[in-house]
Amino acid sequence: MRGEGAEGTHGLGSRTQGIREIAARLSNNREYVFVDTPGFNDPDRSARDVLQMIADWLERKYRGGALLTGVIYTHRIANHQMDRLMCKSLDIFCCICGDKAAGRVRLVSTMWDQVKDPSAAEAMVSRLEGNFWKPLLDAGARHMRFENSKQSAWDIVKDLGAGGEALLLQQELVDAERTLYETFAGRTLYLQLQQLLQEELEIRKQLLGVSGMRTVRSPIMQQLKVECKSIETQLQSARRARRRQEMRHQSYWRRLSSLFFNPTVAIPEVTENDLVIL
Repeated sequence: MRGEGAEGTHGLGSRTQGIREIAARLSNNREYVFVDTPGFNDPDRSARDVLQMIADWLERKYRGGALLTGVIYTHRIANHQMDRLMCKSLDIFCCICGDKAAGRVRLVSTMWDQVKDPSAAEAMVSRLEGNFWKPLLDAGARHMRFENSKQSAWDIVKDLGAGGEALLLQQELVDAERTLYETFAGRTLYLQLQQLLQEELEIRKQLLGVSGMRTVRSPIMQQLKVECKSIETQLQSARRARRRQEMRHQSYWRRLSSLFFNPTVAIPEVTENDLVIL
């Protein structure tokens, strides 16, 4: 999974336009399938669209019986600051993986061959490991360095070992039958969008006070409103569907219990091959 500050094919930032699967076979005939996903800092699509894309892929693979051997999250070590976007993206990533699958996560720092100030780079590693990455590291994730070599890349892959583990998001979507925005990752993104919308409203109020105008156009605020409204609509739809399902179950159990606990209801005789629909 592409992290924030990861280097794309043609420069910095997220360049992956969709989810790509690339198969590679080693000399020992062991085959790996590498999956490249867009990052949440993609300038061409919203974080909501990226999360939906990743969730759809993860759900499809899990339903097909495939488990991930590992998840690699990259961070360009030349970034000496963790801005708010990086922190928010990391929060969503943590919710996608969950504690149980954290042992399958490798937090990979990149571009060490381009470091001009080793002390600053090492200081950033300390900040990452002691603060931003600490929850994942405490849960079993590992930090590894990519030295921009083929051997370094394979060392990271081989460190993941064999086997696989379901991510928290997969278990929520499939095993718990939740919709995306009922999951931890979905709810985290929704709360982030609401926070950004509130901040835009505060900025708008300040601008109105300075300019004396009645309205100030804010394309960002309008986009945030659209995204929040879309998520709220999906949540309301999911709640209605769940209520209908609960009502059907309650109706079924009422009818079933009445056969056994209501003496006025006669229980029909059933032969071995009869099909009874309650």
